[in-house]
Amino acid sequence: MANVRINAAVILLFLPLVFSNVADALGFGSKLGGPPPTVFNVLKYGAVPNGHDDCAEAFVQAWQAACHHPGGNARLLVPAGHYKLLPVVFQGPCTTSPIVVQVQGIVTGSDQVSDYEENQWILFENINGLVLTGGGTFDGSGDKTWKYNDCHVNPDCQLLAVGLKFSHVTKGVVRQLNSLNPQGFHMSLYKCDDFKIHSMHITAPMTSPNTDGIHVSTSNNIRISRSIIATGDDCVSVGQGSTNVSVSKVTCGPGHGISVGSLGKQQDELDVRGLIVRNCTLSGTENGLRIKTWPASPAIKASHFIYQDIIMNNVKNPIIIDQCYGSKKKCVSQPSKVAVSDVHFINVHGTSVSNVAINIGCSPMVPCQNVDLFNVNLKYTGPANHGSESSSVCTNAKVGFRGINYPALCKAVA
Repeated sequence: MANVRINAAVILLFLPLVFSNVADALGFGSKLGGPPPTVFNVLKYGAVPNGHDDCAEAFVQAWQAACHHPGGNARLLVPAGHYKLLPVVFQGPCTTSPIVVQVQGIVTGSDQVSDYEENQWILFENINGLVLTGGGTFDGSGDKTWKYNDCHVNPDCQLLAVGLKFSHVTKGVVRQLNSLNPQGFHMSLYKCDDFKIHSMHITAPMTSPNTDGIHVSTSNNIRISRSIIATGDDCVSVGQGSTNVSVSKVTCGPGHGISVGSLGKQQDELDVRGLIVRNCTLSGTENGLRIKTWPASPAIKASHFIYQDIIMNNVKNPIIIDQCYGSKKKCVSQPSKVAVSDVHFINVHGTSVSNVAINIGCSPMVPCQNVDLFNVNLKYTGPANHGSESSSVCTNAKVGFRGINYPALCKAVA
């Protein structure tokens, strides 16, 4: 593999994502030689694993007991079985840190939209130290509710309920779980810090609307790795206010790819800075690596992104920057003010089902700065191919090309 030189400022920016402390290496929150945790089993609080009776009250009571356990070493257990769960909030702060939630069974949500007063099914909030694990499944029953989603015709639509939402959670770990058919996003992180997600299996049909796999907003130091995501929208989406996000060894498809944005729809949005996407595979997705911003946006910045060692298998738009997202017409009179800069595509290989494999379309008001492509090889495999070759389009962008690139890349258009 060719050596790639990245400036010192970029390296320093991502140091928090490269190094982990000793406690993390041993397993988050491990207490070597300490007493075994006190287990709080939801069955002892009245949960009935028949898949029909609502277990929300039992789950909350078990959570409260574990969260406020005076010994500070507690585990909430959802054993094997099938549990019906209406919307529930697991709230801190907790005496126990970290609090471990071990889900071994199948937890199923309601298939009635009217049961959801808020935009989430299961919410964890205001917690310092959380481990959610166990090999179980969260089934959101979204297949009965997607018909009520009108976002494809209504840009101001109300999204359906997020399956697992984490708000103001610090030092969080989610691992070894299955997420199936949520109403809206599978997982959402909001104002979280030092949060790790790995070894997840996230699944919904290609036709399921707005079922982003993992959505991150206004959060810092987020690591997503070693997961399989097949869904109807972005596999991973990084929204406004997010900094230092790492995505590695993720398999995506079907879905809409790995996206920054959409950015700039609301006037109070914050900058996005620092994203590494590395050693990921995208297969049969609508998009590959995408940055998307709305017209008439506030003047914010999106910068310091590295996409490295990526495999594309029959992806429609392998590399795309779209600063007219949502309204091409509005973009003419009110271009986006999101300033995109320092974007590096390194060793991106594979196939495109569109003959435009690279589409860098930036704002005429704030052209993209320092977009770098190094060893990008994307071949067109459209219908019968007809001898066509993949091509690229670059508009309002300062683009640099290094290494061996295919297709023959466009020149920068200022």
